[in-house]
Amino acid sequence: MVLTGAFLNGLFIVIGSIIGLFFRNIPNKTKESVIIIIGLAVAILGIQLSINFANFIIIIISLVVGTIIGEWLNIEGWFEKLGYKVEHLFRKQNATGKIAEGFITASLIFVIGSMAVVGAIDSGVKSDHTLLITKGIIDGFMSIFLTSTLGIGVILSAIPVFLYEGIITLSATMIENIIPKAVFTQFIQEMSATGGILILAIGLNIAKITNIRVANLLPSLVVVGIVMFFMQLI
Repeated sequence: MVLTGAFLNGLFIVIGSIIGLFFRNIPNKTKESVIIIIGLAVAILGIQLSINFANFIIIIISLVVGTIIGEWLNIEGWFEKLGYKVEHLFRKQNATGKIAEGFITASLIFVIGSMAVVGAIDSGVKSDHTLLITKGIIDGFMSIFLTSTLGIGVILSAIPVFLYEGIITLSATMIENIIPKAVFTQFIQEMSATGGILILAIGLNIAKITNIRVANLLPSLVVVGIVMFFMQLI
């Protein structure tokens, strides 16, 4: 099923939230250590994905041009502004208390991120749910920590996560019907390698090794298709 990844991501959040209700006093050092280990594991997954490419020139051009576009558009800044607006909207409507706080905080953490976009695209174009399942595991652990602090409201964040990733996944499935099969096969390969580098950056950020504005790299995934289109004309 094309929405398997999005569904499992939401399910892991629900499971993690339930577990978090029974673990209220997790030491901060334990939380930090687990998050760093998760980050390193994600980085390894990114490395594994990024080495499977057919044409490195496409990858480097896509990353450089995509990053320039992303920095110019300041996508990372737009994500942050969106988060602030959503938080302000809920509070303006008097959605106060632990439930609202848990829902808002968790939703912003789980929804606003590059891994959700890259993973959902992978689910749509390749029916490969590895990234979303990996993200689900990360979100599951994070929901344990968040629920132990903010309460049961965290569990409600599974709904916007599923809807957000599901919409991107369904939209991505349409790409296969537009691009010729031979080109589509190479596009998947190059896009996965480019996405792998983004996942590597996400992992390093989670582990607090780097502070890369990964959202500003997202246009690289679109540039891959554009570069391949022009290379087909040459």
